[in-house]
Amino acid sequence: MKSTLFALTFLVGTLVLQPASAQDRIYRCGNEYTNNVQQAKERGCKLVEGGNVTVLQANKPAPAAAAPAPSVANGPKVSSSDQKARDADARAILTEELRKAQARLADLRKEYNDGAPQRSALELRNVQVYQERTAELKTKVDRAQADVDGIRRELDRLK
Repeated sequence: MKSTLFALTFLVGTLVLQPASAQDRIYRCGNEYTNNVQQAKERGCKLVEGGNVTVLQANKPAPAAAAPAPSVANGPKVSSSDQKARDADARAILTEELRKAQARLADLRKEYNDGAPQRSALELRNVQVYQERTAELKTKVDRAQADVDGIRRELDRLK
């Protein structure tokens, strides 16, 4: 009877004192973390390895006191020539940004090579490193395309 009680106590004690090492896998998706495998695969997230991940939820800031919104009628007046100059400056800046974004996109697409980037010596021996770099390049290409699309939308708004 004593040996059974001791064995039961020992078993329960080891289960309770055992650290929670069997955590779910954690994936990093940019600045977000998830333990949802399906979502991680869909978004091309990377597995976080080596160390523990602690995620803290930030408190939402208290809403500011409702201040009356400035009225267009009460705001400062801008002459039409000044407004045209401002619009022209904005258009020139956006056009230059679009040119840079398109050049970056072209470079990334060239490096990505339709999903088959040039392999380095390390990547010839380690397929996982190659796959990670390919996924990272795909993410960069998608982000650069989104940048170009956003700048084009802003330019269209100014027309």
